Amino acid sequence: MDLLLIGKSDGYAEFITVLLLFVCVLAVTALTTRWIANYQKQQGVAGNVQVIESTRISSNAYIQIVRIGEKYMVIAVCKDTVTMLGEIPEEQLKSAGTAQGFSFRQFLDKAVNKSGGTPEEPKENQLHDEE
Repeated sequence: MDLLLIGKSDGYAEFITVLLLFVCVLAVTALTTRWIANYQKQQGVAGNVQVIESTRISSNAYIQIVRIGEKYMVIAVCKDTVTMLGEIPEEQLKSAGTAQGFSFRQFLDKAVNKSGGTPEEPKENQLHDEE
């Protein structure tokens, strides 16, 4: 009978030990991942390179407009190569609704207006008004 109790307590102790080791490994992994992410974030702090726009031209080829410093360049990005196609003056670029100039509220208002209602007046009220 004593042998059974010793076996059970050893099993519990072994389970707790493995569980604690697992939690420690997860914690070390999370801290290492966070440290590497912060390190890589600090590498691109200057912000001299920015992809402005990208368009797919085939399954593995893209044309991108890239700002490098103060110059805007057009590059072709393929599976194995990157080719500079030319330079574009800043005045020739169209400014689309970027994240800075286009809020979610404007997007929501456009979506509601296309469905037939206005943000202040739901579509059901319009149906009642028409009858």
